[in-house]
Amino acid sequence: MTDEKSSPLVPTLRFPEFREAGEWVEKKFRHLLKIVIDNRGKTPPLSNEGYPLIEVNALGENLIDYKKVSKYVDEDTYCDWFRGHVQVGDILFSTVGNIAECSIVCNEKQPVIAQNIVGLRFNENILSLFGFYLLTVFQNKNKFIKITMGAVQPSLKVSQMINLLFYIPSISEQQKIAACLSSLDELITAHSKKLDALKKHKKGLMQQLFPAEGQTVPILRFPEFSEAGEWVEKILGEIAKPVTKKVDGTDKVTVLTLSAEYGIISQGDYFGKKIAGENVERYIFIIKNDFVYNDRTTKLFTYGTIKRLSRYQSGMVSPIYKCFRFNEDESPIFWEWYFESGTHESQLHSLINEGARTGRFNISIQKFLSISVLVPTLPEQQKIAACLSSLDELITAQSQKLDALKKHKKGLMQQLFPAVGEE
Repeated sequence: MTDEKSSPLVPTLRFPEFREAGEWVEKKFRHLLKIVIDNRGKTPPLSNEGYPLIEVNALGENLIDYKKVSKYVDEDTYCDWFRGHVQVGDILFSTVGNIAECSIVCNEKQPVIAQNIVGLRFNENILSLFGFYLLTVFQNKNKFIKITMGAVQPSLKVSQMINLLFYIPSISEQQKIAACLSSLDELITAHSKKLDALKKHKKGLMQQLFPAEGQTVPILRFPEFSEAGEWVEKILGEIAKPVTKKVDGTDKVTVLTLSAEYGIISQGDYFGKKIAGENVERYIFIIKNDFVYNDRTTKLFTYGTIKRLSRYQSGMVSPIYKCFRFNEDESPIFWEWYFESGTHESQLHSLINEGARTGRFNISIQKFLSISVLVPTLPEQQKIAACLSSLDELITAQSQKLDALKKHKKGLMQQLFPAVGEE
């Protein structure tokens, strides 16, 4: 590909064989469409099975995400209720909420659409796959967003969107662009599947490396510990103690917050601004490897809500959080994986239910430390922690690789299509 900047009606990047092909042609969107399938206006009667009814949350990838489909219509509704049906190669396009989310209809299902989505069928001037990329590239998707109405629930009128201007090349150049981007999409899909496989492997491995409920040894054990005997049952408070030290007013420490997704991180980084006021005397001072949980969330103690401080040497957290610290002869990284495995959850849910009966939903640090846990020797703790941490590093690396590919695709698309009138 070569840079082509002599005219605004050509892309920044162009394949060599099209260098002399001239400018892309300006067309109204209506002149690129053969038909718009629009069943909006009323809700079809639903069935427990049958033809999948596509909603906006299932769009946004190249193909429809049928895992997110929860509604269906029966044969009679499919035949008699809808004004029209989409077919293979049509583009499903959202017109309410998340505007201009798109997916291509492929041949493994017979989907139907109603509220918030229209089906777009291109005419002979444009290839369906190229049309999909034409609609999803940032500079073109932004055209639709600019003409939406409503602040709370944005919506888009078909009568307005079909008058937008787009720029298209010859069929042969469309084929080249579509082939390039679809090849990159295949690579992204392959890496996405690899990431999912690693996450699934991690989940299964964790279930085997920690004893199941009612058991005292895990299903899977490293050879050097096969004769080490049962894990020892202890009260959590025997090996961990509450952290209640308040912040010294003279200390300059980072204000931290708890995120299920990111762990314990800087409040300023998470919210993008300072939340804590000047009066932080009641804030709790924590150090690296301390654990934090929020006992006021309705999703208490589900996956990811008990976190270890790992990014900072110290910091302070709001008194809404409860904090605890393991003894020096315990591996904090092991216990981080222990909590992520969910081994503790049945006991904590019992405490939640007990609190619900008395009208107290929060679990105090004393209640939390009263649960029983199964404890292996420190060497076995360290071995399990190293194994899972190593796998987590692979997952992180794969996630970063996938993000880099998606970023590359986004940048490439913006250069493969003209950005006429864009700032």
